[in-house]
Amino acid sequence: MRAFVTGASGFVGRWLRDHLESFGDTVVAPEVDVTDGPAVRAAIADAVPDALYHLAALTHVGDSWAAPEDTLLVNAVGTLHVLEAARALPKPPRVLLVCSAEVYGSVQPHQLPLTEDAPLRPVSPYAASKVAAEFLGLQAWLAHGLPVLRARAFNHVGPGQSPRFVVSSLARQIAAAERDGGSELLVGNLSPRRDFTDVRDVVRAYRMLVVDGVAGEVYNVCSGRDVAVDELASRLLALAGCELKVTVDPGLVRPVEVPVLRGDPSRLQAATAWSPQIDLDVTLDAVLAYWRTELARSPA
Repeated sequence: MRAFVTGASGFVGRWLRDHLESFGDTVVAPEVDVTDGPAVRAAIADAVPDALYHLAALTHVGDSWAAPEDTLLVNAVGTLHVLEAARALPKPPRVLLVCSAEVYGSVQPHQLPLTEDAPLRPVSPYAASKVAAEFLGLQAWLAHGLPVLRARAFNHVGPGQSPRFVVSSLARQIAAAERDGGSELLVGNLSPRRDFTDVRDVVRAYRMLVVDGVAGEVYNVCSGRDVAVDELASRLLALAGCELKVTVDPGLVRPVEVPVLRGDPSRLQAATAWSPQIDLDVTLDAVLAYWRTELARSPA
């Protein structure tokens, strides 16, 4: 299979590229600015892919509050450019749009686990941009027959993720404390609960959806379990055998926080027989090991 990947240099993109190549797929992943419509069209026309994985996006929820216009431009208009370029090919590829569970917004406990039929109530500029991207994909399928699949990814974690995301931030701080003798672990809100899946399981799901998913459909990519931030901190500290004071940093607290997100992966499992294979503690341990190695390469 010939696969075109946007955002291939990012955290998930690097894991996806390795996974696709392990199956013998030919991966085409030029660095292209998705807000540049002509450049996107030229890159995809040159590649002539069988499958197109659209990962390129501004992904940090917190940043979207300060830069809502940029977030909408990259995530929504960028998606439109990718869809239009795919539609222009003589034989349109199967397109996987990597979307986000943030589109569900604030939900009540009785609404969990979230199915794909739950209402969309975005509460951040990031979430609103991903709703727009999703519906551009749906419109491309309904109006033009472009075989678009939407993957609503819940939180995914693993080695190599930016320390601006919670698990990687906590692990990096713990690794730095081990090296330098620190005493504090800085966190934002401790109470939000999220559904975490190892990035290696997530990219498996993406390829399986391209192969076996139903065009026009949307699929939750999740574990079906939720964990609070304070529990993540406790588990990481326990794995490291480290005692640090957990301190809330007001600068890390978001203006609006979704209290809990937990998904139902049944539709994905029915379509592809996918299930997560990597236990959360294994993932956390791998992220700790990654940061120990990274910090060992740099001066204290």
